[in-house]
Amino acid sequence: MSTQEPTVETVSTGADKAKLAGAAVLLLASVVAFYYLGKQDLWLRVLALLALLGAAIALFFTSESGKQLIGFGRDSVREVKKVVWPTRKEAMQMTGYVFAFVFLMALYMWLTDKTLEWVLYDLILGWSH
Repeated sequence: MSTQEPTVETVSTGADKAKLAGAAVLLLASVVAFYYLGKQDLWLRVLALLALLGAAIALFFTSESGKQLIGFGRDSVREVKKVVWPTRKEAMQMTGYVFAFVFLMALYMWLTDKTLEWVLYDLILGWSH
């Protein structure tokens, strides 16, 4: 028996698709307006860009996809609050272990490289540097 919650698929309605299309059009319109107003003052161009971007975002968040994104964000915040973060001492110890491991691996790889270089070039091929 599965303890997992059943997933529910929502069917995208025509109105929902229209909202998403409208948000895409507003997004495109914000960029077009910014460049169309090229001879105007910068503050006016930025204001038009931000206003149309804000409208696009607002329209997106009224769609089913936007509501799902908001729900996902809320669930993510709820899960992050459940995390047990390490103490400073634990974090410093683990960081030290990581640095020590990286140093040892770098040393091992350097020694392996130099050994193979010596075997290949000096012993087998007889080349000297």
